[in-house]
Amino acid sequence: MTPLEAAAQVVYRSMMPTTQQRWPLLDARAGTAVWVKHENHTPVGAFKVRGGLVYFDDLARTPAGVKGVVAATRGNHGQSVAFAAARYGIPVAVVVPHGNSLSKNRAMRLIEVTDDEVEEAMRAIYDDTHNVAEGAAAAGLAALMQENDRLRGRV
Repeated sequence: MTPLEAAAQVVYRSMMPTTQQRWPLLDARAGTAVWVKHENHTPVGAFKVRGGLVYFDDLARTPAGVKGVVAATRGNHGQSVAFAAARYGIPVAVVVPHGNSLSKNRAMRLIEVTDDEVEEAMRAIYDDTHNVAEGAAAAGLAALMQENDRLRGRV
């Protein structure tokens, strides 16, 4: 079994695969067939729940055990972490910026901090890993629309 197949098994123990659908107006705008994967149908309404489940499954297999997890977020990542932590019985603290979305906060066990602390943490993560999160689905569609003449008619 490949690592991807193993991860899929972990995910599908907690949720069903999300629907994929074509939308005629989106096809027309992009100039090609566009399949939209409806990640809003996951238990937390975002694709990130998959990563949380796979990560916590791995943590649960750690021989020495894990005392807990701390995550910093504005929403979807924290919901993924909280969902997976509850599923695996691992304590978690989710840190969010002061004034964060109330609906997102209700979905997470959290610690509220000031915007300055979150900005500093995000800058450190970027400086160390060169990763930027969010916008993945929109970025894919934007790239497709930008290249629609070159990709017209291709699936």
